[in-house]
Amino acid sequence: MKTKISFSILITTFNRIEALKVTLRSINHLIERENVECIINVDGSTDGTYEYLISSNYQLNLIHTHRRQGLIASRNKLMKQAKGEFVIVLDDDVSLINCNLEEIKEYFYLNNKVAVLAARIFWGRQTYQYPQSTKEEVCRVQGFVGCAHIVRLSSWNKVPDYPEWYEFYGEEDFASLHFFKRNLEIHYYPYFFVNHRVDVKSRKGHRDYGIRLRRSLRSGWYNYFLFLPFSKILRRLIYTVFIQLRTKVFKGDFKAGVAVFLALLDLLRNLPKLIYKRDGLSITEFNNYIKIDSTKIYWSSK
Repeated sequence: MKTKISFSILITTFNRIEALKVTLRSINHLIERENVECIINVDGSTDGTYEYLISSNYQLNLIHTHRRQGLIASRNKLMKQAKGEFVIVLDDDVSLINCNLEEIKEYFYLNNKVAVLAARIFWGRQTYQYPQSTKEEVCRVQGFVGCAHIVRLSSWNKVPDYPEWYEFYGEEDFASLHFFKRNLEIHYYPYFFVNHRVDVKSRKGHRDYGIRLRRSLRSGWYNYFLFLPFSKILRRLIYTVFIQLRTKVFKGDFKAGVAVFLALLDLLRNLPKLIYKRDGLSITEFNNYIKIDSTKIYWSSK
């Protein structure tokens, strides 16, 4: 009798074979289990990733797209392929530190309204060396971080797919707000612990800094127009622009100024689509939503 798949581990990757190797080593003890599947979408990679994976000893299901589709489209495709009751989503540069599948499954079973468990994330290129235990407690939060989270598949099937036209950033908040409107919850679960091997502070010096900032700003504004009560949108939009000007542009970061301008143009261009797809919160829903703890993005041992 074939073992039922309880967990699906989903990873999308593009030209980061060395990072992916580290990630696979960190999850191998899970993907060796009969009730766990691991699906990797090699999204247009040209660095030999696919060839490496098919010749490796890892137990993997592979999707290979010759033309890159992008992170959001790739995650939508992977979610449609998942067979597990619960889905662990990881970036290809995330090391799994602590993940007890039996405890996670029990938590989902005991909390029927929970759609997503958000991870505790240590950001840094160096391997995490601190004790895995934590004094933090599980709590309800507004959202989750895309690099590491666990989704109840039946809850995912109740909300729209990620908006692929966002390209990058903002899709998690899009999903989180749809979960909220359907009375489903997101819980910060610190016992699911990962190391995202990224030096966040150095990103400002990267070539794609302006593109990342542009996409981050516009996706946040897209979500304002899709979900916030109309009376709240303009004030928040003006405030975010002001903060970017005060903290970046007026201090000589002219790349940020260009990013803000282009993000505003993106917003104007997509305004008809945003109005058409709008699924706004009522004032009561909005007030209840902002009472929930903010998304926990960065964890520090200090």
